[in-house]
Amino acid sequence: MSNTQNNKQKEIIFFKSVSSVEKYNFFEYLSVMVDSWVTISDALDSVLARIKNPFFIEKIDELKTYVNSGDSFSKSMRKVPQIFDIWEVSIIEAWESTWMLVEALQKLSDDLKRTSELKKKVKGALTYPIIIFLFLILAVIIVLSYVIPSLTPLFETAEVELPAATVALIGTSNFLINNYWYIIFVVFAWIVAFVWYRSTPEWKNKINNILLSTPLIGAVFQNYVLSNISASVWTLVGSWVNIIKALRLTGKSTGSELYESLFERIIEKVSNGKKIVESMEEVDSQGRYFPLDFLQMLSVWEKTARIEEISKKINAQYTREVDYSLANLTKWIEPIAILIAWTFVLWFAFAIFGAILKVTQTVN
Repeated sequence: MSNTQNNKQKEIIFFKSVSSVEKYNFFEYLSVMVDSWVTISDALDSVLARIKNPFFIEKIDELKTYVNSGDSFSKSMRKVPQIFDIWEVSIIEAWESTWMLVEALQKLSDDLKRTSELKKKVKGALTYPIIIFLFLILAVIIVLSYVIPSLTPLFETAEVELPAATVALIGTSNFLINNYWYIIFVVFAWIVAFVWYRSTPEWKNKINNILLSTPLIGAVFQNYVLSNISASVWTLVGSWVNIIKALRLTGKSTGSELYESLFERIIEKVSNGKKIVESMEEVDSQGRYFPLDFLQMLSVWEKTARIEEISKKINAQYTREVDYSLANLTKWIEPIAILIAWTFVLWFAFAIFGAILKVTQTVN
């Protein structure tokens, strides 16, 4: 690729990210090409012709340059950390040493596809309740901003003592109308503070504990993390990555600061000669993060040395648990949303009809 083409690409790159779908398609297509006895360099050329993402094209072109300079594929990947994380590099590195690159690429593709589908499932299930609550908030704002102000003059001219519900409703409406710029500023400040604070380890640990403690959501979060843990162990150990390195990479792959810190403590105990399940039980004595059934299944593969097979079964079970947890969550979301909506409707009805009744009694 010429410098002119590179410059053109750099000019149009606005979003420097690569989706998991693009990555698993990349690994899958590369495995097919390498399996057909095409060299890595030629295979990367062929892949470049299929990629649409300018940022991905730029980085794969860099990868090809490193490969052509004589570096191994895993070493070349390590030099492009914006695209390939240490977990993916370790798998390729382990399989490269056994001359089984095709299997490594296919394994990565399958694992990324499985993780992507699970994420998509979780996001899809949570989109529905989020939309419901956003519409509820919008409806409340419209009522308080437009409907209540049009009715307020009718009650003020009647010169009667209004019910408490009516006074509260009018007061809320007036506060919203008179302070909307202040409210917008506060909301914006909260969002900025949230975005900044969420990157700190302290916040990540807190939010993980909150998620685990929240009814319905806690089950989804924990099952999702345990599914990822079992998938990572299955992939890494099946790729002959040593157990200490596999545990460290598994902790990082959870995407949870809390679980990553737990795995660091587990690694410390395993390095001192303790078994993995025993270390997990000591680190989590109350069974809050690693439930009993999860530890029981792990103890089976420790005793039988069938790590890859048992991890695959654990992953399948907890993927099903995620589906069940999501179904349970969405089943409860609708009645909760209806309850909140009816609470506001009843407040509105009591406030308006109570005021009308007071005005009518006064006139009579």
